[in-house]
Amino acid sequence: MDDLLTSPLHARHTALGATLGAFGGWAMPISYPDGTVAEHTAVREAVGIFDVSHLGKLAITGPGAAGFVNRCLSADLDMIKPGHAQYTLCCTPEGGVVDDIIVYLAGSDDVLAVPNAANAARVGQLLRDAAPDGVSVTDRHRDLAVLAVQGPRSLDVVDAVLGSIPALDYMAFADVAQIRVCRTGYTGERGFELLVAATDAPRIWDALLAAAAPLGGRAAGLGARDTLRTEMGYPLHGQDLSIDISPVQAGSGWAVGWTKPEFWGRDALLAEKAGPGKAGPARRLRGLRATGRGVPRAGMAVLVGGERVGLTTSGTFSPTLRAGIALALIDTASGVGPDDTVTVDVRGRPLECTVVKPPFVESHVR
Repeated sequence: MDDLLTSPLHARHTALGATLGAFGGWAMPISYPDGTVAEHTAVREAVGIFDVSHLGKLAITGPGAAGFVNRCLSADLDMIKPGHAQYTLCCTPEGGVVDDIIVYLAGSDDVLAVPNAANAARVGQLLRDAAPDGVSVTDRHRDLAVLAVQGPRSLDVVDAVLGSIPALDYMAFADVAQIRVCRTGYTGERGFELLVAATDAPRIWDALLAAAAPLGGRAAGLGARDTLRTEMGYPLHGQDLSIDISPVQAGSGWAVGWTKPEFWGRDALLAEKAGPGKAGPARRLRGLRATGRGVPRAGMAVLVGGERVGLTTSGTFSPTLRAGIALALIDTASGVGPDDTVTVDVRGRPLECTVVKPPFVESHVR
């Protein structure tokens, strides 16, 4: 792993005994010694502190920067005000998804985009290639760390470290002591994401962990982040969304500004949304909950009556439900929908599952 980039908190993770793994070219903590289930449970019941500094950071600035971003990315940036963030998609002309992104709107001339690590360079280049004169796209990937404080006690922890922060609605942000504090996250729990100068990240990380410990909180790795997001049915780019899996298929049409006159992939997505004979997309992302013992994983066939009707895109053991869960692309023509029973081929062993509409557990983000 010597050729991987490292977080500003790399030394902290190794000191805590983290198991590290490669994510988008970065060495990041998968879990700490007590394991993913303990970290997952801490987030659901108290608070977990994540280092997600591998995420990209692109500063888009200059006259009309927000309008430019709105002509490129899928969601309608005009629907939010400065001081708010928005989940959006960078699509290909064919309607595939280059990446899913959080954008922070500071003003008409100031937008910060946070793409996934593996796609940050490509998203940045696409925006640079399209940018009008006067608008710049600056890579701040190594300048900023991102720390996620997630769970029902998250506000207690953030307040203890930063002082009493302003009351923030979901997807709103405020700049506090040179730290951008946003009410966002990827776990389904109430929480915050802190954009911190990389040089300050170790000090803030230590303070967050110290404040979390008396509350039953702990450091959490990307393994728990994955089990938490799967329980919520949140898509992971590269599995549930991709160049080959459109937002229409993935159930992410809510992140598309369908009435906008312009954004990358608009014509293709409108055509797919209508579908042949207004039938919609040829496949749709569904949730699967195992009714027997077994854990579905990504890339497993979904069967009805021995015939393949789909493929799992994500799958894991749910620590909250104590059951296997999965997301799967199901052929629309199969007629399979919520409450139906399907079989997942788990390495040659049939696993019966019920089709459900995510989230698998209740969301507390608001």
